[in-house]
Amino acid sequence: MRFLLCNDDGYRAPGLAALATTLRALGHVTIVAPERNCSGASNSLTLDRPLRATRVAEDVFMVDGTPADCAYLALTELLPEKPDLVVSGINAGENLGEDVLYSGTVAAAMEGCLLGTPALAFSLAGSDPTDYAGAARVAGELVQKFMAEGMSPHWLLNINIPDVPAPALCDAQVTRLGRRQRDAISIMQKDPRGRPMYWIGPVGVPDAQAGPGTDFYAIAAGFVSITPLQMDLSAYAVMEGLATWLRK
Repeated sequence: MRFLLCNDDGYRAPGLAALATTLRALGHVTIVAPERNCSGASNSLTLDRPLRATRVAEDVFMVDGTPADCAYLALTELLPEKPDLVVSGINAGENLGEDVLYSGTVAAAMEGCLLGTPALAFSLAGSDPTDYAGAARVAGELVQKFMAEGMSPHWLLNINIPDVPAPALCDAQVTRLGRRQRDAISIMQKDPRGRPMYWIGPVGVPDAQAGPGTDFYAIAAGFVSITPLQMDLSAYAVMEGLATWLRK
């Protein structure tokens, strides 16, 4: 079994190292990850300059680009043959609800899926997560499930794992994306010359659309959350209404 391992926290991230150790016990692992933290990079590709992929160890490459760049380069240039599975993570912090629209972790997995390989994105919930070994164990169990049962090449699973001791960890639940309150703010500061500069503020808290059945609810209850994602963003439910609006 051949795995492509990516992330968005950089090739030195502890979550990546923990996941690599687990996957190497199951098959051949090639790591292609950003040279620095690229959290929030989403699906962006670097188009305004060439990319460099540097081999830093056997089967380990760092790329001076985004997580999506990493998956793209790995699958089109760096790997001698197509992997069986793309695995991204383990991200430092959850990727719940609309986080998936910004997440580089999810983007790397999505790029693999777009290029015809099933993909899993793993995140460890919490503002300062620590138990990467426990999360890697969960990831290993799900990868072994893939090895035994297979997956559709178009499957993209977003998996969030609570940062709790193993005995307190509940089973996995299949979930849908919840929603956050969009009350986050930007933080303005001044540089040493008195010029304004801005930080993107913290994410909002879960709102009324984060109830039972959502990824937020599962994580809060101690369950592993598995959310299937799709690349087709077409809003089919509003097509008829939009057509009517255009005819008026």
